[in-house]
Amino acid sequence: MTAGTGSDQAVGGPLSGVLVADFSRILAGPYATMLLADMGADVIKVEGPRGDDTRTWMPPVRDGVSTYYLGINRGKRSIALDLRDPDDAAAARELAHRADVLIENFKPGGLTPYGLDFEAVKADNPGIVYASISGFGTGAGKHVPGYDLMVQAISGLMSLTGDPDGPPYRAGISVFDVMAGNHAVIGILAALRHRDAIGTGQHIEVNLLSSALTGLVNHSSAYAAGGVVPYRMGNAHLSVFPYEPLPTADNDLIVTAANDGQFHKLCEVLGIPEIADDPRFARNADRTERREELRPILVEQLVKRGAVEWFDLLVEAGVPCGPINTIDGGFAMAERFGLEPIVEVGEGDRAVPTTRHPIRFSETPADYRLPPPELDEHGDEIRTWLKTPQEYGDD
Repeated sequence: MTAGTGSDQAVGGPLSGVLVADFSRILAGPYATMLLADMGADVIKVEGPRGDDTRTWMPPVRDGVSTYYLGINRGKRSIALDLRDPDDAAAARELAHRADVLIENFKPGGLTPYGLDFEAVKADNPGIVYASISGFGTGAGKHVPGYDLMVQAISGLMSLTGDPDGPPYRAGISVFDVMAGNHAVIGILAALRHRDAIGTGQHIEVNLLSSALTGLVNHSSAYAAGGVVPYRMGNAHLSVFPYEPLPTADNDLIVTAANDGQFHKLCEVLGIPEIADDPRFARNADRTERREELRPILVEQLVKRGAVEWFDLLVEAGVPCGPINTIDGGFAMAERFGLEPIVEVGEGDRAVPTTRHPIRFSETPADYRLPPPELDEHGDEIRTWLKTPQEYGDD
């Protein structure tokens, strides 16, 4: 048993010894805590009596369990607590007292009635790193529910996605939930370092809209610094050409020759080296301005071979490009590159194929010891531990 955590499995990752009380649900928070668990943290997933909503988000399923839930909850232990019950609320407060990190995505103020808000937890646990994820912050937007699709609409992302003459579209994933989860992890790691140096914890606040606006990067800068409101251009790029899908003999190929050197190499492989020296297309600004003139010249050559054949030839020459795959093709490409994208988490009948942690550590590799937990799977052992006096050094 790892001292002070109630876990019966030793952990050796870079976050070994860090106890995370996970009061989050749906996507942003659970994604963040899964990454922390991969890196060795002991994550206790606190769920309501009905469990995380994503347990019911199906199809698709694996053995009757939502693959949505499976994809973001490995490496954790589950305890079901009804915070309206005094005994369960007391257990939750004891967990917060013992934790190094608490992460939650209740509506701002939602945990205050249970003595689980930052000020209450800090009073009992001054070293706590307390991370809150909301949709629109704790000010005037605190009452607005935080769903990724809403943020894609409100932030302007949907106005940038789709054909110029068509309707706006959402991204194919909950991109800002994932981005906010990553920002929460960054904040938690920074705050843990500060605590190690100074001795005190702090409150980290992440909201989806702020994550969205920083995540719009060059489009945000176009507005903030240039006063320009970008608009959707299909798959084209506002500032670079070629940087979009182009047709080949079979499928479209993404071609991203983003600088003059790459454009020269592209023209050489396509057998039209003279185009790279043509004054009309000499610089990126020229190519962007004359994209409608240049595109058919490139396409005339590209349609002579298939997308995968061009991919091999162009990448060998140093030209960034790629075929447009479905998800299975993306995994196949990762296998081709030796990235081993799928790993098994857990053992025996509980083993579940899952996507590999995105970071590789040379000394402390990611760990896939625990499969996504069943609801309250570890409730008894965690309750017993919470009722047991803390061991020396567990504070």
